[in-house]
Amino acid sequence: MFGLGATELIIILVIVVILFGATRLPEIGKGIGEAIKNFKKASSEPHEIDVTPKNKAEGSEANKESKS
Repeated sequence: MFGLGATELIIILVIVVILFGATRLPEIGKGIGEAIKNFKKASSEPHEIDVTPKNKAEGSEANKESKS
């Protein structure tokens, strides 16, 4: 896993516990989990949201031509 051994992971875990405290770790984990969930959801949604409907564009061009 990213070239990290067990010793390195334990050291990182100890540093995180010292920095944030044991009481805030569940909150941080929950926030990271929700962020990953939202990212996966957004990346799997269809791209139809960004596409402009063709009917509106064609309708507005037709209105411009009929007004002339």
